[in-house]
Amino acid sequence: MSQVRTPFSEYIRHIGRGKKAGKYLTQEQAFDAMTQAINGKISDEQLGAFLMLLRVREESEAELAGFLQAVRESTLTEVKALKSISLDIGCYAGKRRQLPWFLLAVLALADSGQKIFLHGTQEPQSQRLYLDQIFKQLNLPTSRNIFQANESLTENGFCYMELGDINPKLKQLIDLRELFGLRTCANTLARMLNPTHATYSLHGVYHKEFDERHIQVANLVNDTNVACFRGEGGEVEVKADRNFTLHLNDCKGVAHTLAFPQLYSGRQHKADMADISQLKSVWQNIQQDEYATSAITGTLAVMLSLTKTLNCGDALISAKTLWNNRNINRYFNEVY
Repeated sequence: MSQVRTPFSEYIRHIGRGKKAGKYLTQEQAFDAMTQAINGKISDEQLGAFLMLLRVREESEAELAGFLQAVRESTLTEVKALKSISLDIGCYAGKRRQLPWFLLAVLALADSGQKIFLHGTQEPQSQRLYLDQIFKQLNLPTSRNIFQANESLTENGFCYMELGDINPKLKQLIDLRELFGLRTCANTLARMLNPTHATYSLHGVYHKEFDERHIQVANLVNDTNVACFRGEGGEVEVKADRNFTLHLNDCKGVAHTLAFPQLYSGRQHKADMADISQLKSVWQNIQQDEYATSAITGTLAVMLSLTKTLNCGDALISAKTLWNNRNINRYFNEVY
């Protein structure tokens, strides 16, 4: 993208002049603004004003596309060099009502032979449960560099890296929540990052219309094979007690949707978030949990809809088969 050379104060004035006079940035302007921001070319005061104005007004699809192109340029070169990854999943919402059952869907998919790259981070002052905590407590491997990532992908079919080890500049933007008390667009950009250029990318969001927005942004940056849905707590996990729509951007860049039915008819109860061992027990078939199983197979179906181009019915059948055929002795008995 060609560089627009504009003083940053002009961008603040552009978006901050009120409902009638304020304007949206073009994709090119947004690229330049975010490039200046993440490369330390502006003051802290300018950065704070810019991000909070965007927070109040909300970013347009073109602005998000330009921001995404800018932050992708700051992804560490060695991470971009990771190859042969099938599915990219950004996990940035954290969980507070249900345990991250989607992790078991990831493990089942990895057990079937697909290579999955997970990335995420913890937010300052958040009371949510994040993947890094889960991995440490369950003795699952995390990767701090490309060598560990490649080793985990080879041995386990998946790897997890913290955003700070992938894109430190984007991590710094997310950490500003401690200063502002509010999230910024950095959380959205991290979900869309796909730092290894994996063949497929799956996003989970919380708010209405954000699923459609992710697909529109994907089109603007020429990303294909992207899917997004409103997941439990904003993560890539099916809310099994509700029907939902999966928004996709296929291999040709054509947007379409898949309608999924409600998968669990019982009442959803808040999980015991302190008992992370339930994840291991459900994987090893020691504990039976109908809601968890529905969430896992539903999430697996979403992943298969994307990576295998299956319709809803076929994806659900394949997901249940995959889950039932998982190797229950793999992963949690390993010593890393």
